[in-house]
Formats: sequence, structure tokens, C-alpha cells
Amino acid sequence: MLESPFRTKLKAEITTLFPDCMIIDTDPSKMQGLPDIIILNGKSWAALETKKNKTAKRQPNQPYYVSMMNDMSYAAFVSPENKEEVLNELQRSFAIGRVSRISRPK
Repeated sequence: MLESPFRTKLKAEITTLFPDCMIIDTDPSKMQGLPDIIILNGKSWAALETKKNKTAKRQPNQPYYVSMMNDMSYAAFVSPENKEEVLNELQRSFAIGRVSRISRPK
């Protein structure tokens, strides 16, 4: 699966899980490495960098921004192989009702 169709399906799943959320697509031409989507849900937010598969190349600055944003709230690389895990973490993060920090191996 290409990254774009995966991202579209992922955004639909996120909207189903969090009907009142806002999903913002970032513009990579403005800030290279910023995660693809920002999700606003109530007082919580998350950032996801989509990849077509778990071995897809990471662009310069992507690991930096995902790590930095994960320290602030929640951010992750997401691919078809880890989608369910990331969606579960996102649900836990948003259920807490505050800024959450879910640690995971890098």
C-alpha cells in the first residue's frame, strides 16, 4: 500500500474513534520533518508520521520532531504493521484528558 491511501484510511479510522476531533494535514514544504498529521481532540493533541510500511525511509528531522512532540504530548511513526498499537496508544492518551507521555522504544 502506498503512503497516501494508508493515511486517508487512517484518518477515517481516527475520525470514527474520535468523532469530534480535528485532523490537520501539515505542509512539508513549510517545515521539513514535521509529522504528517496533527490531531486535536478536546484539550489533547497528537502528531502522527505515516509510513507505507515499517521499513520505509525516514526523512531528515522526522525522528527529531516525533520524539520532541512525543515528549510534549503524543507522537509516533505509524504504518500498517503498527497501526492498531498506535491507535490503542492514541485512545489511552486521549482518555487521560491531559497531556500524556507514553514512552516506547525508539
